Amino acid sequence: MDVGRPGAEAGDRELVSAVLDGGDERAFRTLYRRYTPQLHRIALRLTEDREGVAEDVVHDTWVRAVERLSTFGWRSSLGTWLTGVLINRVREQWRAWGRVEWAPLERIAEPAVRAVAHEARVDLDRAITALPPGYRAAVVLHDVEGYSHEETARLLNIDVGTSKSQLSRARRRLREWLEPKEATP
Repeated sequence: MDVGRPGAEAGDRELVSAVLDGGDERAFRTLYRRYTPQLHRIALRLTEDREGVAEDVVHDTWVRAVERLSTFGWRSSLGTWLTGVLINRVREQWRAWGRVEWAPLERIAEPAVRAVAHEARVDLDRAITALPPGYRAAVVLHDVEGYSHEETARLLNIDVGTSKSQLSRARRRLREWLEPKEATP
Protein backbone atom coordinates (compact mmCIF):
# COMPACT_ATOMS: atom_id res chain seq x y z
CA MET A 1 0.00 0.00 0.00
CA ASP A 2 1.49 3.31 -1.01
CA VAL A 3 -0.64 6.17 0.23
CA GLY A 4 -3.30 5.35 -2.32
CA ARG A 5 -1.35 6.52 -5.40
CA PRO A 6 -0.94 4.02 -8.22
CA GLY A 7 2.48 4.27 -9.77
CA ALA A 8 4.05 5.92 -6.73
CA GLU A 9 6.65 3.17 -6.56
CA ALA A 10 8.14 4.11 -9.96
CA GLY A 11 8.49 7.72 -8.86
CA ASP A 12 9.83 6.58 -5.52
CA ARG A 13 12.59 4.56 -7.19
CA GLU A 14 13.81 7.64 -9.05
CA LEU A 15 13.71 9.76 -5.91
CA VAL A 16 15.51 7.14 -3.82
CA SER A 17 18.19 6.81 -6.51
CA ALA A 18 18.65 10.58 -6.53
CA VAL A 19 19.04 10.60 -2.74
CA LEU A 20 21.48 7.69 -2.77
CA ASP A 21 23.52 8.74 -5.80
CA GLY A 22 23.94 12.43 -5.16
CA GLY A 23 22.37 13.25 -1.83
CA ASP A 24 19.62 15.14 -3.68
CA GLU A 25 17.95 17.19 -0.97
CA ARG A 26 14.94 18.07 -3.13
CA ALA A 27 14.29 14.37 -3.82
CA PHE A 28 14.49 13.65 -0.09
CA ARG A 29 12.07 16.50 0.71
CA THR A 30 9.62 15.08 -1.84
CA LEU A 31 9.75 11.65 -0.20
CA TYR A 32 9.47 13.24 3.24
CA ARG A 33 6.37 15.24 2.25
CA ARG A 34 4.85 12.19 0.56
CA TYR A 35 5.17 9.79 3.50
CA THR A 36 5.41 11.82 6.70
CA PRO A 37 1.65 12.50 7.08
CA GLN A 38 0.88 8.76 6.98
CA LEU A 39 3.80 7.91 9.28
CA HIS A 40 2.73 10.60 11.73
CA ARG A 41 -0.89 9.34 11.80
CA ILE A 42 0.28 5.81 12.57
CA ALA A 43 2.82 6.97 15.16
CA LEU A 44 0.27 9.17 16.90
CA ARG A 45 -2.22 6.34 17.20
CA LEU A 46 0.37 3.80 18.34
CA THR A 47 1.93 6.13 20.94
CA GLU A 48 -1.36 6.84 22.71
CA ASP A 49 -1.88 10.25 21.10
CA ARG A 50 1.34 11.65 22.55
CA GLU A 51 2.18 14.30 19.97
CA GLY A 52 5.79 14.89 21.05
CA VAL A 53 6.54 11.17 21.18
CA ALA A 54 4.93 10.65 17.76
CA GLU A 55 7.05 13.43 16.28
CA ASP A 56 10.21 11.91 17.79
CA VAL A 57 9.30 8.47 16.45
CA VAL A 58 8.73 9.84 12.94
CA HIS A 59 12.00 11.78 13.08
CA ASP A 60 13.89 8.67 14.23
CA THR A 61 12.16 6.67 11.49
CA TRP A 62 13.51 9.01 8.81
CA VAL A 63 17.00 9.01 10.34
CA ARG A 64 17.08 5.21 10.39
CA ALA A 65 15.50 4.94 6.95
CA VAL A 66 18.10 7.20 5.38
CA GLU A 67 20.89 5.24 7.08
CA ARG A 68 19.47 1.98 5.67
CA LEU A 69 18.08 3.23 2.37
CA SER A 70 20.88 1.60 0.38
CA THR A 71 19.81 -1.81 1.74
CA PHE A 72 16.15 -1.39 0.73
CA GLY A 73 15.47 -4.14 -1.82
CA TRP A 74 12.06 -3.06 -3.17
CA ARG A 75 10.41 -6.32 -2.06
CA SER A 76 7.62 -4.05 -0.77
CA SER A 77 6.64 -0.49 -1.51
CA LEU A 78 8.68 2.30 0.04
CA GLY A 79 5.66 3.31 2.15
CA THR A 80 5.33 -0.19 3.57
CA TRP A 81 9.06 -0.35 4.30
CA LEU A 82 8.97 3.04 6.05
CA THR A 83 5.99 1.88 8.09
CA GLY A 84 8.00 -1.18 9.16
CA VAL A 85 10.87 1.06 10.28
CA LEU A 86 8.35 3.19 12.19
CA ILE A 87 6.79 0.18 13.91
CA ASN A 88 10.20 -1.01 15.08
CA ARG A 89 10.81 2.42 16.57
CA VAL A 90 7.36 2.36 18.25
CA ARG A 91 8.19 -1.05 19.73
CA GLU A 92 11.35 0.43 21.22
CA GLN A 93 9.21 3.19 22.74
CA TRP A 94 6.77 0.65 24.18
CA ARG A 95 9.66 -1.23 25.78
CA ALA A 96 10.99 2.03 27.24
CA TRP A 97 7.54 2.61 28.75
CA GLY A 98 7.50 -0.93 30.13
CA ARG A 99 4.53 -1.91 27.95
CA VAL A 100 3.87 -5.45 26.86
CA GLU A 101 4.14 -5.68 23.10
CA TRP A 102 2.48 -8.80 21.78
CA ALA A 103 1.41 -10.61 24.93
CA PRO A 104 -0.56 -13.80 24.55
CA LEU A 105 -4.13 -12.71 23.96
CA GLU A 106 -5.55 -14.26 27.11
CA ARG A 107 -3.08 -12.35 29.33
CA ILE A 108 -3.93 -8.84 28.10
CA ALA A 109 -5.52 -6.79 30.86
CA GLU A 110 -8.55 -4.63 30.28
CA PRO A 111 -7.48 -1.04 29.67
CA ALA A 112 -8.68 1.88 31.74
CA VAL A 113 -11.28 2.99 29.21
CA ARG A 114 -13.63 0.40 30.75
CA ALA A 115 -13.89 2.64 33.80
CA VAL A 116 -15.23 5.54 31.74
CA ALA A 117 -18.91 6.13 32.50
CA HIS A 118 -21.09 4.99 29.63
CA GLU A 119 -22.87 8.36 29.67
CA ALA A 120 -19.60 9.97 28.59
CA ARG A 121 -19.04 9.84 24.87
CA VAL A 122 -15.92 7.82 24.06
CA ASP A 123 -14.82 8.62 20.55
CA LEU A 124 -13.09 6.14 18.29
CA ASP A 125 -9.61 7.66 18.52
CA ARG A 126 -9.75 7.60 22.30
CA ALA A 127 -10.99 4.01 22.29
CA ILE A 128 -8.24 2.94 19.87
CA THR A 129 -5.67 4.65 22.08
CA ALA A 130 -6.90 2.63 25.07
CA LEU A 131 -6.44 -0.72 23.32
CA PRO A 132 -3.46 -2.88 24.30
CA PRO A 133 -0.52 -2.27 21.94
CA GLY A 134 -0.97 -5.43 19.83
CA TYR A 135 -4.68 -4.81 19.30
CA ARG A 136 -4.06 -1.12 18.60
CA ALA A 137 -1.38 -1.88 16.01
CA ALA A 138 -3.61 -4.37 14.19
CA VAL A 139 -6.55 -1.94 14.06
CA VAL A 140 -4.47 1.04 13.01
CA LEU A 141 -2.59 -0.80 10.27
CA HIS A 142 -5.50 -2.82 8.88
CA ASP A 143 -8.66 -0.79 9.48
CA VAL A 144 -7.33 2.75 9.59
CA GLU A 145 -4.39 2.65 7.16
CA GLY A 146 -5.71 -0.08 4.86
CA TYR A 147 -2.89 -2.63 4.95
CA SER A 148 -3.90 -6.21 4.09
CA HIS A 149 -3.79 -8.96 6.74
CA GLU A 150 -0.59 -10.27 5.17
CA GLU A 151 1.07 -6.84 5.17
CA THR A 152 -0.06 -6.17 8.74
CA ALA A 153 1.34 -9.50 9.91
CA ARG A 154 4.63 -8.89 8.10
CA LEU A 155 4.96 -5.36 9.52
CA LEU A 156 4.26 -6.59 13.05
CA ASN A 157 6.40 -9.72 12.63
CA ILE A 158 3.54 -12.01 13.67
CA ASP A 159 1.57 -14.78 11.96
CA VAL A 160 -1.35 -13.80 9.74
CA GLY A 161 -3.66 -15.77 12.04
CA THR A 162 -2.45 -13.81 15.06
CA SER A 163 -2.98 -10.55 13.19
CA LYS A 164 -6.54 -11.56 12.27
CA SER A 165 -7.26 -12.73 15.81
CA GLN A 166 -5.95 -9.51 17.37
CA LEU A 167 -7.94 -7.44 14.89
CA SER A 168 -11.12 -9.40 15.61
CA ARG A 169 -10.72 -9.04 19.37
CA ALA A 170 -9.84 -5.36 19.05
CA ARG A 171 -12.97 -4.73 16.98
CA ARG A 172 -15.07 -6.58 19.55
CA ARG A 173 -13.67 -4.40 22.35
CA LEU A 174 -14.22 -1.24 20.36
CA ARG A 175 -17.84 -2.22 19.67
CA GLU A 176 -18.40 -2.95 23.37
CA TRP A 177 -16.94 0.40 24.40
CA LEU A 178 -18.66 2.46 21.74
CA GLU A 179 -22.12 0.91 21.72
CA PRO A 180 -24.56 2.93 23.78
CA LYS A 181 -25.75 1.00 26.82
CA GLU A 182 -29.43 0.89 27.59
CA ALA A 183 -30.38 2.85 30.68
CA THR A 184 -31.71 0.75 33.52
CA PRO A 185 -34.88 2.06 35.21
